[in-house]
Amino acid sequence: MSKFHLFQLVKNKIGQRFQKSFKEELFFGVVAILTIFLFGILVFEPTLRSLSLRDFSFLTATIKTKLPPQDLFVEPAKNFLRESPEMSFIQKNSVVGVSPPITITPQVLGSVLGGIESEIEGRKEIIEYIVESGDTLSSIAAKFDISLDTILWANDLSSKSIIKPGQKLIILPIPGVIYHVKKGDTLSEIAEIYKGEVGEIVDFNELSNEGDIYIGDILIIPNGTIPPPPKKSYYAAPQVPLGSSYFICPHSARHITQGLHWYNAIDFGGKCGDPVYAAAAGMVQRVKYGWNYGAGNYLTILHPNGVVTMYGHVQKSLVAPGQTVFQGQMIALMGGKPGTPGAGRSTGCHVHFGVRGARNPFR
Repeated sequence: MSKFHLFQLVKNKIGQRFQKSFKEELFFGVVAILTIFLFGILVFEPTLRSLSLRDFSFLTATIKTKLPPQDLFVEPAKNFLRESPEMSFIQKNSVVGVSPPITITPQVLGSVLGGIESEIEGRKEIIEYIVESGDTLSSIAAKFDISLDTILWANDLSSKSIIKPGQKLIILPIPGVIYHVKKGDTLSEIAEIYKGEVGEIVDFNELSNEGDIYIGDILIIPNGTIPPPPKKSYYAAPQVPLGSSYFICPHSARHITQGLHWYNAIDFGGKCGDPVYAAAAGMVQRVKYGWNYGAGNYLTILHPNGVVTMYGHVQKSLVAPGQTVFQGQMIALMGGKPGTPGAGRSTGCHVHFGVRGARNPFR
């Protein structure tokens, strides 16, 4: 046998040995991976079975808190998950991407305005109560577990006042007084005048700190008392004279779904996702999301004459606090669909347009 043939024979033997060894190692490697996988299922399967949807939602929320907010209305992930954006048409010539929520734990809606069927202990909302036959001021106070003075102060009444069926009364959630923040106010001065505690006012009104108040804010002073002369109710609040064209309608359809109600507000109905416009030029004061005592997601605008407008039940804000807006500028998208995050106490898609410090021109 020549050297060349001997070399080829050795080469072929080595190649066959290498191929056999490689196949054996590959086989044992696959077997090892499958074994580890099956072992993992046996060990962790009971734990995975014990996890509930709430646990997974908590993990999702924990991850999402590490991400920067995309807009001013971001609900916690435990309340909803975002799907791919839908497109909302604005004035038939442009589109805005809106991420629809999937409600997992929807906020239970409160009673419809004028009813008390769903009033629950511990409520924090101011409501309107429609007087029924046989009601007295004392019986209404007892029904809502508040003092008689609380009802008198909130509605500019006296102990000798006569109420009639169908009359609307403002009902606070706790004994105390309502206060409307004015220019130059400080929380410590308000607390001193109305015999309240600064800490209690901050906590009950869910303020971030003592300085978190703006012109036009409506505060509840827990256990406060009102000094003479009594403050007027919102039906007779001091008003700034306005020209007939000072405010424009915040929604193009101008379809009123509810007339004047708390607080000096008119509801304009439409479709969720419709544009909401600034009724007049001014500066955005506050943008808040969540339940907010039934107002849902909302924003307020301070106008040059000191009047404040409030836009409630919005789906998404398009402006930020401190931003200057012009009359007719699109500032938000309409919300209010019951059961969706930020809808608050709402029975359908609409914008709650409130005016503080002047007559609501659409009443």
